[in-house]
Amino acid sequence: MNEDEVKRALAFRDRMEDEISPSFCLAKWHHTTIYLQTGMTHSCYHPSPHKIPLEGLAENPSMLHNTPQKKLERKQMLEGEKPSGCQYCWNVECLGKDYLSDRVIRSASLYRPERVEEIKTKDWDFDVNPDYIEIAFSNECNFKCGYCHPNSSSSFMNEIKKHGPYDMVANHRLDIDWFNAFEEDDNPYVKAWWEWWPEVSKTLSILRITGGEPLMHKSTWRLFEELKQTPKPHMSLNINTNLGVKTAFVERLAENANEIREKNCVKDFTIYTSIDCWNERAEYIRTGLDLELWEKNLDTYATIAKTPVNLMITFNALTVTTFKSLLEKILEWREKYEGVIVPQTPSKRTIRFDTPYLKEPLHYDMNILPKDEFMPYMTEALAFIFENVDDDDPTMFQTAEFEKFRRVHDYMQTSDYSQDKLYEGRRDFYNWFNEYDRRRNTNFLETFPEYEQFFNYCATLK
Repeated sequence: MNEDEVKRALAFRDRMEDEISPSFCLAKWHHTTIYLQTGMTHSCYHPSPHKIPLEGLAENPSMLHNTPQKKLERKQMLEGEKPSGCQYCWNVECLGKDYLSDRVIRSASLYRPERVEEIKTKDWDFDVNPDYIEIAFSNECNFKCGYCHPNSSSSFMNEIKKHGPYDMVANHRLDIDWFNAFEEDDNPYVKAWWEWWPEVSKTLSILRITGGEPLMHKSTWRLFEELKQTPKPHMSLNINTNLGVKTAFVERLAENANEIREKNCVKDFTIYTSIDCWNERAEYIRTGLDLELWEKNLDTYATIAKTPVNLMITFNALTVTTFKSLLEKILEWREKYEGVIVPQTPSKRTIRFDTPYLKEPLHYDMNILPKDEFMPYMTEALAFIFENVDDDDPTMFQTAEFEKFRRVHDYMQTSDYSQDKLYEGRRDFYNWFNEYDRRRNTNFLETFPEYEQFFNYCATLK
């Protein structure tokens, strides 16, 4: 989003407040993430996922999105109430009217007059085919990122099976006895997806494949073949990948991307990949990451497919001190791939990024860090973005990127957790990373030496 788009989003917010309610969010109707491996869903990644009932799913596969819980939350929004699961956005909006929450950004991007009219005129519990679907076919993954969960990573699940849950922390114990992860080949939710696909794909604008690691899932490659046989030229296809697989998989991905695009099987084809900081710190956060391989695979995809790459930066307590180094890499990549990757419009960037802040688990939350010690890092990173903003230069930062990180900076600066919450988060911080190092043969203080005073303080909390 550029400056004009930000203004339009704010104007849209004010209009929806008058027409429907001040808590209305189109994402609750037209945006969904579905985890087929566990049969769970949520409207975006801020609310916690909830269970999709199996009862009635065979008869109505749209229940993958239109669950009883979502319908009740839609009713709340129509009546001006704020569903508790959407607290991430309510927190941002509490900072002031000039702050753009994801509720506003997503609603503005999803807006079509006919969609709003349908919501206003139909019963609150009608079934809707969403505009945006993010879907995981399996939890098979070769990474085990620290803030992830075994239900999204088979590698993490194997660790828990071997060592047991992290029972030394109050948050993020990672028990695995409360859910069943289906095998991809024998999953009623995967079956329901392929039954829903012919209908939902008629009006679907964006399909995003996540995981696990999608390049390790059979259904991802099946989807490519389905699209070649029955093109969806109105639909954008996005793929999440950790870019930590063998380069041959990335080459195969890029070749499929080219064929699908050249035959106009989709509107466009984009990949998303996760990185939270740089150097050995990134490898510590995301166990399984080999940065040399990751950057090689980034280059392989960029030079073969020539389509934009989006960086998903989960901003957490370990990102704070060296975020600027990743920002410098982003500018380096934008310069390198300018003219190689060709965005659909000149204002778009070749390498894009977003900075949503992590709120769970608590010991990864940036707000447990002492502000006097760690806010200077945040301010330095914010200033670096500001100094390199030029909306007209595709190798530089955009105003919207500055604004998005400004809200993260300001939220950390103004947050005021209770002493009990700080105590719990900091105690878990030490206990978690102490056990993390034992299980994974890593060393927190060698990797993050600037956290030594904070880490040692956390060790005193019992």
